[in-house]
Amino acid sequence: MERLTLAHVVDLALANNPQTRINWSQARAAAAAYASARGKYLPSLDGAVSGGPVRSVSQNPARIPSDRTTTTVSAQLQYVLFDFGARGGAMAAAHEALFAADFNQNAALQNVALQAELAYFNQQATLGLRDASRATVQTATANLAAAERRHDVGLATIADVLQARTALGQARLGAQSAEGAVQAARATLAAACGLDANTAFDVAVDTTAAPIPDMLESVDSIIERAVRDRPDVAAARALARQGEHLVRTAWSAALPSLTLGANTGHVYSNNPALEGQTYAVTFGLSVPLFSGLSRQADIAAAEENAAAAAARAEQARIAAVAQVFTSYYAVRTAAQRVATAADLLASATQSEEVAVGRYAEGVGSILDLLAAQNALADARAQDVQARWTLRAALVQLAHDGGTLDTARP
Repeated sequence: MERLTLAHVVDLALANNPQTRINWSQARAAAAAYASARGKYLPSLDGAVSGGPVRSVSQNPARIPSDRTTTTVSAQLQYVLFDFGARGGAMAAAHEALFAADFNQNAALQNVALQAELAYFNQQATLGLRDASRATVQTATANLAAAERRHDVGLATIADVLQARTALGQARLGAQSAEGAVQAARATLAAACGLDANTAFDVAVDTTAAPIPDMLESVDSIIERAVRDRPDVAAARALARQGEHLVRTAWSAALPSLTLGANTGHVYSNNPALEGQTYAVTFGLSVPLFSGLSRQADIAAAEENAAAAAARAEQARIAAVAQVFTSYYAVRTAAQRVATAADLLASATQSEEVAVGRYAEGVGSILDLLAAQNALADARAQDVQARWTLRAALVQLAHDGGTLDTARP
């Protein structure tokens, strides 16, 4: 079975995660709604067939029989000449809704890719911690063997053996917990990829060094780009513009409209005198006079909804600024922690080696050895967490700054 890399994980997430399909369908629905609004600028053409038996009281039954059958086939053309911007406002609002849906689709893709990357990094971190805990078990096992050898030759007390055995038990408990964390992280990764948790897959262990960012770009320039390019912020701005156009549409509903109509038809009857072709051209003027104040209420509702949409757009902008600021300094802190953790690991490794040598030579105590072992175990864990926390912080900053590339993770 092929082991999954980061690129595989992101591809699976984009292909399988239901959220991408939800936003894709919403974007297509918005496109259809825009096409519908644009179609209102075109005339409407309807066909109709009506007729049936008729009985009437006629003053001249010889000329127009009281019992007759007529059927009329007609076509009617209707076109709105002027409506004070009702169609224009509706089409513009639908266009902005389409923009918002497209931006939300892009945001969903970026969010899905981000969650997949974070889940992948978390999986790698748990794998690293599991390996570190296994190394600690090996170290504790060697320490116990050394204590038992010294006890057998009378150079150490039974207390040394018991303490080394206790340390081994604690190391094994830590390794078992680490194994459980690996399985939990695997389930989270499967969910991020749109897979069932019990799906058979494996992840390739990534042992490459964590990239140390130069951070040449200032936080202010990243914030400026995020406010300009982030799809969720752009979607909020589009919805704010949509609200403005819906106000225009609500106002136009309270104003007159002028329509042009034309129809033609043919009447069929059992009486030849009633048959013939019909034509008509009409102009219509519709003037709203009174609607129980519903139109005024519609205008007020549209204005308040537009104000709320504008406030949400500002809220999205402020949230983006805060997220970029937080992510920027999280990256700087994580980069510093990587260097510090590497130094700590090197120092703890040397200290543990010295403690092992001193204990083997009989000049060091078991307490010194176990303390060095614990420090090394902690340093290993700190090194693993620092490296993968930095990678997670980098992709979070890329996402928050609006530059996360879903095509090339």
